[in-house]
Amino acid sequence: MANTELKSDNLFEMMKIHLATDAGKELTKKICLVYQINIAPKKIGFDEVSYVVDLKKGEVTKGQYEGGKPDAIFSFKDDDFIKVATGKMNPQIAFMRGAMKIKGSLSAAQKFTPDIFPKPAKL
Repeated sequence: MANTELKSDNLFEMMKIHLATDAGKELTKKICLVYQINIAPKKIGFDEVSYVVDLKKGEVTKGQYEGGKPDAIFSFKDDDFIKVATGKMNPQIAFMRGAMKIKGSLSAAQKFTPDIFPKPAKL
């Protein structure tokens, strides 16, 4: 695993704070799934950093999921993940272009939309 600073790291930190809010708690109740997201600096499958977005407990942790199998596993390049998370790239288009790879339940994967991410504050 690489010790590279990813643009996505900041987004996951914001997500931890977001899930602690009332809006985040509503999201947890509504989705109730566990996602593992693998982020690669340059190429999917190489030097990936894993995050677990647990929308059952409302937690975001760095590292592989240890409670069995996550409902869905996504793999992205860092830049593509930021585009999907900020709504600049449609997740279905990302999948069709090969910018996102999915393992696990497709119905669970379809609930993974940009809506689950906090919106950046407008200054």
